Amino acid sequence: MASSCRRPPPIIFSCLGFLLLASVVVAADTSLPPANSTFLAREELAKMRRVRAHLKRLNKPSVKTIQSPEGDLIDCIPSHLQPAFDHPKLKGQKPLDPPERPRGPPPTDPAMAVCFQSWAISGEFCPEGTVPIRRTTEADVLRASSVKRFAKKPMATLRRNSASSGHEHAVGYVTGDQYFGAKASLNVWSPRVSSPSEFSLSQIWVIAGSFGQDLNTIEAGWQVSPELYGDNHPRFFTYWTTDAYQATGCYNLLCSGFVQTNNKVAIGAAISPVSMFNGGQFDITLLVWKDPKHGNWWLEFGSGLLVGYWPSFLFSHLARHASMVQFGGEVVNSRPAGAHTATQMGSGHFAGEGFARASYFRNLQVVDWDNNLVPPPNLRLLADHPRCYDIFGGINSVWGNFFYYGGPGRNPRCPS
Repeated sequence: MASSCRRPPPIIFSCLGFLLLASVVVAADTSLPPANSTFLAREELAKMRRVRAHLKRLNKPSVKTIQSPEGDLIDCIPSHLQPAFDHPKLKGQKPLDPPERPRGPPPTDPAMAVCFQSWAISGEFCPEGTVPIRRTTEADVLRASSVKRFAKKPMATLRRNSASSGHEHAVGYVTGDQYFGAKASLNVWSPRVSSPSEFSLSQIWVIAGSFGQDLNTIEAGWQVSPELYGDNHPRFFTYWTTDAYQATGCYNLLCSGFVQTNNKVAIGAAISPVSMFNGGQFDITLLVWKDPKHGNWWLEFGSGLLVGYWPSFLFSHLARHASMVQFGGEVVNSRPAGAHTATQMGSGHFAGEGFARASYFRNLQVVDWDNNLVPPPNLRLLADHPRCYDIFGGINSVWGNFFYYGGPGRNPRCPS
């Protein structure tokens, strides 16, 4: 760049002088970067400024940091400083006290092995009065399509829109009534995700509104998402939106919204151990329900561990109740028409292979108007592409309402 600032030599009107001048100009030109590369450098610098500003908003001052076996840094953030309290309607507040839990029968299969989170296996937790939050890195944000879309799901990720969105599902669902929560136990696997832009998840959806721009959802489960986390570990996650994944909501605690109250569960952290084919089966139990007194939606992980809540004011339709509940798996198929991703759903095996081979949801329940946990009425099962991922279920005295689901994705019968 220095050559562009030199004073040009005097113009000498001779052939030799002209040739000397031309050689100087050519030499100077070759040292200058092309105009488009200068523009790109400025754009890159501006992008990094946006990334770092976003990280400064997300990563709050911590009183302690714990490193997980996967390399995550779990920061212990004072409860009142967590991202939720950046929201204008929550500024200056503190987390609420626990609500009344839904009434229902105790678990019918207490001997089933459970899994937890690898960062806490050593027994080290965050101090009381703090919440564990996975630290977001520059690399995390840069993997997203933009800073604005970081930690947001692509639009149109619900089952009814899967034909056009590339999202494929195998789910059990209930609809046509008023629901105030849902509960299930689901076993955790480590499915193969074949592209960084794809994911595989298993979750509960609590849904209200139409499938247009006013769709409200609350979601919780486990997922493998290389784009979001930078690896292929199954992780506990949450999500919410009030406008069909357009501008509102996000994963985990990566925007203002969900208020965490627990110092032993890190949303976005890896789950361990995971189920093995023909081996040990490990599951998590999740409960989402609407507090009858204050109207907020609470989340419970495992046996009585209250994780936190989504304030009622975040939502329009869900401020009243849900009109649909879904349980099951979802993958992204980013392949062009006529091809299909090899991303696995669940265990990567079809539902018909059964226990210890296929993924399952068991003890499915919904919360009724009187805060009771009851079996889901008229549970329906549906797989968008049953030759790629399928589902079948039943009812018994041990698992209540249950189903197996999943599949390998691309195989000799998929797509067809």
